[in-house]
Amino acid sequence: MTSLPDTPAQLPGNGVSRRFAALRSIAALMLREMSTRYGRTPGGYIWAVLEPLGAILILGAGFSLIIRTPPLGSSFLLFYATGFLPFNLYMQISNLVSKSINFSRPLLAYPAVSWMDAVLARFLLNGLTNLLISYLLLSGLLMATDTRTVVDIVPIISSLALTMLLGLAVGTLNCVLIGLFPTWDMIWSIAMRPLFLASGVFFTFETLPTAAQPYLWWNPLVHTIGQMRQGFYPMYNAQYVTPSYVLLLSLVILLFGLMLMRKHHRTIMNR
Repeated sequence: MTSLPDTPAQLPGNGVSRRFAALRSIAALMLREMSTRYGRTPGGYIWAVLEPLGAILILGAGFSLIIRTPPLGSSFLLFYATGFLPFNLYMQISNLVSKSINFSRPLLAYPAVSWMDAVLARFLLNGLTNLLISYLLLSGLLMATDTRTVVDIVPIISSLALTMLLGLAVGTLNCVLIGLFPTWDMIWSIAMRPLFLASGVFFTFETLPTAAQPYLWWNPLVHTIGQMRQGFYPMYNAQYVTPSYVLLLSLVILLFGLMLMRKHHRTIMNR
């Protein structure tokens, strides 16, 4: 006589139900963050657009008083937007993903919600939000400045995808390190302050001193920003850009972070 399956793992379709449960958990976490982060603030998502727009306007206005023309093209606003928006995308994703466990700690007590759900929810919500903001701002600048730019969408998409992957990788690794060593949050914040200057937001890689180029080349954001600018400036030939380096570095960091998180997530959640 054939016995019926008596454990959840033996039930037909149980793997599918677990996948749907994970999707529901991720969606719930995303909705929770949307309501707490934007829903309780006057203006809501408007501030998410105004903050990077204000930074771009200040950069464009400030440097237009110092130099006559931007390093590429004729629009200061477009040049700094193509540098600032990828940088901001990386910073937003990496910083928020690194705090995924602390942000969702009350919900992680439920068996249906895992640490992976918390990480993916923050990554997807903030990644999609910043992609939409980048699209709106860049489209608006192209229409407002009348630069007649011929946009190449392939390097733009590649740049944004690599930037998001890098942000997820660094954020996941820092999520473990901050959970195990809380002072790492402050140490990392201090160490990353020069990154804004060292990533090519204000300049092109070729205009840097020759002695500094071999060192700054190892900064993956130099590559993603350079690739972004190739999509807006067809005559710009950024030979230093190596997408495979950014991809490989991101995958190695992400794999290391996931391995550490899998091993130590219970310790982090019980702190």
